[in-house]
Amino acid sequence: MSIGHTLLGLLESGPRHGYDLKRTFDEKFGHDRPLHYGQVYATMSRLLKNGLVEVDGVESDGGPERKRYAITDAGITDVATWLAQPEKPEPYLQSTLYTKVVLALLTGRDAADLLDAQRSEHLRLMRILTDRKRQGDLADQLICDHALFHLEADLRWLELTAARLGRLAEVVLP
Repeated sequence: MSIGHTLLGLLESGPRHGYDLKRTFDEKFGHDRPLHYGQVYATMSRLLKNGLVEVDGVESDGGPERKRYAITDAGITDVATWLAQPEKPEPYLQSTLYTKVVLALLTGRDAADLLDAQRSEHLRLMRILTDRKRQGDLADQLICDHALFHLEADLRWLELTAARLGRLAEVVLP
């Protein structure tokens, strides 16, 4: 996820302080990985330097100064460009799972056991995500669906690989 673009997008609704940006980001996108304050302020500093935001005001309210940021026209254009650009699909051509299966075969370990353990771990995580999905709001349901679909694809690959272990061993073993 592009944190800079996300913060810029949040600023399109109006100027905000870094604290407000962090809170909104965490509420909308950071369920599993909330932003650190340092990350927000470092990102805002970079966006300011690049002319994508400007300081709209400074308040102190008896405490430390708080900058209020506003998005610039260049920032709006940058967000629009980013949103219009499709994300590159991740083909997973350098899969750690595949590497582990091949190494298990090469080292004389039981690759079927490795696949079984991985299948169990995937199923465990799927149960957790399914429960979270049942209890979550629409945003959480969509995030969980995305993760569940990827886990289902991994499970299909695990089953296919388990069925082809004998043939794979013939290919990778000298």
